[in-house]
Parts: sequence; C-alpha cells; structure tokens
Amino acid sequence: MAKTLGTLIVERVRQALAHARRREPLGDVEKKIEAVRAAARHELPTCDIDAMLEEIGRGRGTSVRP
Repeated sequence: MAKTLGTLIVERVRQALAHARRREPLGDVEKKIEAVRAAARHELPTCDIDAMLEEIGRGRGTSVRP
C-alpha cells in the first residue's frame, strides 16, 4: 500500500511512530494530577483585580485602566 502511494515503507513507519509519540502524554499522569491538587490546597495572597491591574500599569509606566 505504501508503495502505491509513492511513499517508501520506512517513511510510513517513521510517520506512524511520530504520530504515536505526539499522542502519548509526557510524564506520569498521576504525578501531574497530584501536583495540581497540591497547588489547589494552598491559600495564596490575592487582591482586588482592579488594584492589581493598576499596580501592573504603574510598573510598566502606563495606565491599564482609562
């Protein structure tokens, strides 16, 4: 079949392997899920979004809000 498509069989194998590698998740899925769960347990400091945008704007020398 590969020869009839004008492609060498070895090239079709390379393409199939590359496609399979792209579909595989990188790393341990359970480890990634646990990292997300651990991060969600933290209570990080937060602030008002308008205040945060204003601080960012001042830091860049521009105003974020009109």
